[in-house]
Amino acid sequence: MPSAVSSSQGAVAVLRFGRLAAMGAVAVLIVVAGAWGSWGTAQYVMLTKGRERGTIEVTRCGADTCTGPFTPVSPGARARGSVVIDKSVAVKRGQTYAVIVKPGSDAVLRSGPAGVLYAWVPLGGALLLASVVVAGGLRAVRAAWVLAGAGVALLTAAFALL
Repeated sequence: MPSAVSSSQGAVAVLRFGRLAAMGAVAVLIVVAGAWGSWGTAQYVMLTKGRERGTIEVTRCGADTCTGPFTPVSPGARARGSVVIDKSVAVKRGQTYAVIVKPGSDAVLRSGPAGVLYAWVPLGGALLLASVVVAGGLRAVRAAWVLAGAGVALLTAAFALL
């Protein structure tokens, strides 16, 4: 006949496993969501073969976007009188930036190392958030420090290059 002590230990083990499984799933979901959010932009910036590459000289900025003429540098790219780039702390009026044209639109994205790192900023934030879940929910402090370090390194590199 099982004793109350062994039954209690079994329940604690099941609850511990449930907590680990749930927090592990949450941490993985956060990182996957960050990668998914980054990939929407990163795919254009990283996979440049066959894409229109060039430069934009920012002439006007509104609340959310900036515009300027597009000068092509890749074969098959065509000049445009005005293209749109998202306004951020890294885009200033009067500056010229290397860009990639999003297919089927007049929207452009920063290219080069700065553009690649900037595209992965959502993943960096997700890594920082997941590190809190890993440290608190999984009690895996070393793994949490690795995640946090990777997130901080990615965010710092992105903003240092911009």
